Amino acid sequence: MVELFADPAAGGDSAEAAGSAEAAGLPVVHVTPRVLERLAATVTPRGPVAVCARLDVPLERVDPGAGPVVVLVEIRDPGNLGAVIRSADAAGAAGVVVAGPSVDPYNEKVVRASAGSLFHVPVAVAREVSVAAAALRERGCTLLAAAADGATSVYDVDARGRVAVFFGNEARGLSPEVRALMDASMRVPMAGGAESLNLAAAAAVVLFELARRRVSG
Repeated sequence: MVELFADPAAGGDSAEAAGSAEAAGLPVVHVTPRVLERLAATVTPRGPVAVCARLDVPLERVDPGAGPVVVLVEIRDPGNLGAVIRSADAAGAAGVVVAGPSVDPYNEKVVRASAGSLFHVPVAVAREVSVAAAALRERGCTLLAAAADGATSVYDVDARGRVAVFFGNEARGLSPEVRALMDASMRVPMAGGAESLNLAAAAAVVLFELARRRVSG
């Protein structure tokens, strides 16, 4: 955090956050509720507004030995991106790579949807999907495509060792060019009449299944 804007009369969590920032030697600017409303992206801000430095890291700093790497390709919905970052954090993923022309990881809706996980899990940005895929393969990762028509169920796919799971655009999924770079494809089996899952829901299922396997061996 670089700077904090807070209403000194708000009390509660707002006062606690301001006190913690001041104790850490960070600048705290006292403002009125009206100023906070203008600074915040929400209609009714719930507390102080902070200015933070960008947190994305080079892809080289995402350690596939610590867990699966999530690669999100051409994701356009900020709520989806934030929700997947949150699931990746909760499931113990090594990091998230935002690849291709995707929504900005620092879009205010992404930040809110991540519920703080943007500050917990490493996030890397890669302009070219092929470059990200090659870098992860060089580091020993098996590249898995998550797709509604994947060849193997997520419950049966070989996900031993280092893996990177690629999720595609909400409307189009992964392009044939990206799928050609993969070692295997997997799907989430569905018993009902739905054709597919929302991106965030599918990612949560996949990531927690991989987490279950790591625990069970």
